Amino acid sequence: MRTLSLKFPSDGGYARRTGYAVLLLGLITLSGTLYQFKAAMDEAAYWDLRIANMDTEVGETGATGGTGGTGTAEALAPSVSSVLGGRELKREVKPEVKKANAVMSELDLPWEALFNSVEHAASEDVALLSFQPNAVGRTMRIGGEAKNIPAMLDFVGALEREPALEDAYLLKYEIKRDDPQGSVIFSLTASWI
Repeated sequence: MRTLSLKFPSDGGYARRTGYAVLLLGLITLSGTLYQFKAAMDEAAYWDLRIANMDTEVGETGATGGTGGTGTAEALAPSVSSVLGGRELKREVKPEVKKANAVMSELDLPWEALFNSVEHAASEDVALLSFQPNAVGRTMRIGGEAKNIPAMLDFVGALEREPALEDAYLLKYEIKRDDPQGSVIFSLTASWI
């Protein structure tokens, strides 16, 4: 029988060099990760401070009666240009506050009552194709298709009778010439209370 000859590294130099290389690679990765973490924390602290300054400014103006207690975008806009801690707020803050106030005023609208009113007024003879609310003007445009003109007029009348809506009227309508049943495509507008 033959003898088996195995060669073991005598000093383990190759394995040791590989271990050091992996350790060095791990340390480089760790330092890069820690650097990114510190940069993210610095940015978060910057934005926290900026938000706290804006909150303080709005609070001080509200406490002195500067907004009149209305809370609207128009009422809060003058408070942005006032002085905070001896220095004027940057010009880029004004549009941010106006946008935030506009979003807040849109969120305060009675969306559920509006959608429920439109759903309640719709019938099987009317299909709604588009719905475009205008939160600032408290109006909406509805595009749809009805089986016939009486179904379209019934839908407009049903919208007018809804307690959350008023001033519902047709903007335009068109009878489909290629449809033998005479379906009608229409566009209407309504205001909500």
